[in-house]
Amino acid sequence: MNKEFLKKVFFQSLTGFLSLALAILLLFGLLRLDQIRQNFRWVIDILTPFLYGGTMAYLLKTPCGFLEGKILAALPERHKKRAGLLAVTAVMLISALVLYLLLSMVIPEMVESIMALAVAVPPKVEELAQWVIAHLEGNEVLQNYVNNAFASMEQNLVSWATADLVPTVQGMMGGVVTTVGSVLTVVKNIVLGIIICVYLLASRRTFARHAKALVYAAFKPERADALLKEAAFIDDTFVGFFGGKILDSAIVGLICYVFCLIMTVAAGFQNAVLISVIIGVTNVIPYFGPFIGAAPAALLILISSPRNCLIFLVFIVILQQFDGNILGPKLLAGSVGLTGFWVLFAITLFQGLFGFIGILVGVPVFAVIYDLVRRWVVSGLKKHGKLDVLG
Repeated sequence: MNKEFLKKVFFQSLTGFLSLALAILLLFGLLRLDQIRQNFRWVIDILTPFLYGGTMAYLLKTPCGFLEGKILAALPERHKKRAGLLAVTAVMLISALVLYLLLSMVIPEMVESIMALAVAVPPKVEELAQWVIAHLEGNEVLQNYVNNAFASMEQNLVSWATADLVPTVQGMMGGVVTTVGSVLTVVKNIVLGIIICVYLLASRRTFARHAKALVYAAFKPERADALLKEAAFIDDTFVGFFGGKILDSAIVGLICYVFCLIMTVAAGFQNAVLISVIIGVTNVIPYFGPFIGAAPAALLILISSPRNCLIFLVFIVILQQFDGNILGPKLLAGSVGLTGFWVLFAITLFQGLFGFIGILVGVPVFAVIYDLVRRWVVSGLKKHGKLDVLG
């Protein structure tokens, strides 16, 4: 009895000591939060090429596996060992070709649009001023107010050019070395990321075997099987979501392109390819993407025709409603196993918690949490003999 009492006291004391130690560590972390954040950022900066490479490899592993299966079926038996290398080479070349085609279509139109914008804006501003003054003829009070407003705007522009713009340009000229260094760092990280991506794709099965061996070495077979099954579900969820979102964005971009082509013939729309690419790419951001992409696209149209700009904005609202309430939930619900309601809930919740990153990964993360809760509920109902509650 005395022995049991001492054992109980020992475990209670140990629990209290560990709780106190954890609280002290937490308090120390909160007091040194800035330093910890700086150290974490330093580690992230070092591992940036691996983050780039890992992200690219994860996005390309599904098409790489698909191509490898096709190549294996086509190659004779003596050359099947080369199927993996050929698949990696093919998927990297296809990715580079797609990127090149997109840039070759977008960049010339972007440069042309910027030049047209620079030429068109000053006359449009002057035209607006003349229009306002003409419509206020006979109302001297408002005319004086508008004239003073435009004079103040002109004075502020001159003041900004002399007081802010020149020092800023001088500072930029002085910081050219730093800017070039930053650009070179980004280029270096991207090049290293591509090399790492190739290594990861070529050795993905080897890495998978090593990870599996580590799990079975660290846990009992039943627990290891459960962990690997959960990891496979998480992988399927993320691949399904991002695959569905890319398909959704491609469809939205194609719909926008067809609309722009029709409006090009009917109302003289310009920059159909550039506008469609902007809308399609920004649509990767769920629900809010079309509105984010609509701002620069509408500005391009506004310069040539305010009426066309209004038509385009109405179309974007309709497109967003179609994508947000019909197309997107249909594609994503089938990919992540969530209903349209939970897709909306996940995006709203994680956007509020984590901002832009939460918008991108909120749905697959919530799908994993939802599956864990679902299985926990089913297990509890089975234990209590109430499985019939689910219907």
